[in-house]
Amino acid sequence: MILWRWARAFVLFWVDYIFGDDWTFAAVIGAALLGTWGLVEAGVPAWWLLPLAVLGGTVLSVRRAVLRGR
Repeated sequence: MILWRWARAFVLFWVDYIFGDDWTFAAVIGAALLGTWGLVEAGVPAWWLLPLAVLGGTVLSVRRAVLRGR
């Protein structure tokens, strides 16, 4: 029983840590990781995709937070 509670708390911590306040940002990064993997498998240089996704996801997340605050 104690082990189950510990495992549940551990999983919930990581879900909260990864997804945080904005699950869409985590989805953008996940999609970018998959896209990067796909491009690398196709033989295309893909170093540029993750920084672009992080920048775009950050801009969208901040924009959404500002609009929510109004």
